[in-house]
Amino acid sequence: MKGILGLVFLGLILVVSGGTVQAKSFTNQYCEFQLPNGWECALEGSEWVCQHTNVDRKKEAIIILAAKIRGASDSLDQYEAHLKKQKVFNLPGGKTQISEAKYTRKSLIKNHAWIDSLHLASEVPGFYTRYLATVKEDLGVAVTFSVAKNYYSDYQSIFDRIAATLKVFRSRKQGVGEYRPVKRDGDILDKAEIDSSDMVVDIGRQRSRKGGGASSAATTGSLLVFLLIGAGIVIFIIKKRKGKKKKKKKK
Repeated sequence: MKGILGLVFLGLILVVSGGTVQAKSFTNQYCEFQLPNGWECALEGSEWVCQHTNVDRKKEAIIILAAKIRGASDSLDQYEAHLKKQKVFNLPGGKTQISEAKYTRKSLIKNHAWIDSLHLASEVPGFYTRYLATVKEDLGVAVTFSVAKNYYSDYQSIFDRIAATLKVFRSRKQGVGEYRPVKRDGDILDKAEIDSSDMVVDIGRQRSRKGGGASSAATTGSLLVFLLIGAGIVIFIIKKRKGKKKKKKKK
């Protein structure tokens, strides 16, 4: 019985800790980071696309990774200047979308300098996009994290943890069918844009943010309740058996 009780409390500890052991490493030809459990990355054309494997959660957030052979527009200063500006694009119906630049700053991640910037509605209306851009040897590299506005508070810490593990390098080893950085015109930040058709969100399904509480938090809460109930049942059985043993000794 003690063994069962130990397993119950071990499960309880894992739930409370948020399942931090579940992260896994993703590596491509120019960067590496810890990917959350349930997420997968795939090469689509010239960019890597990372999303949750659950179809419903796929439209909540997306990560795009892009790299190119450095050109005249690829430097930290130019990335910073680019990201400090508002982005303007046309919407169906003749409307114009102008992004809100929340911040743009230089960040040091694993002793490597990146330009870190957050915009609202710079890629898709109603989405926050965080940009991380840098250069490494002859490469320009950009990573974008986009999340629906109503889910931003849920994903902010997740994206922070991913960014903290981000490592950039220049690998010239190439296998058959692997991504090969190419020289192309324009800013790498424009090459890491998300496809809005992949991120169409049913507004009616977005949750009210009055009290927070993500679906993942609800799941964790349910597991916690079940574990506590299970622990209570085990403790009750142990006490009951001890009571029976005491009665037998008295007789």
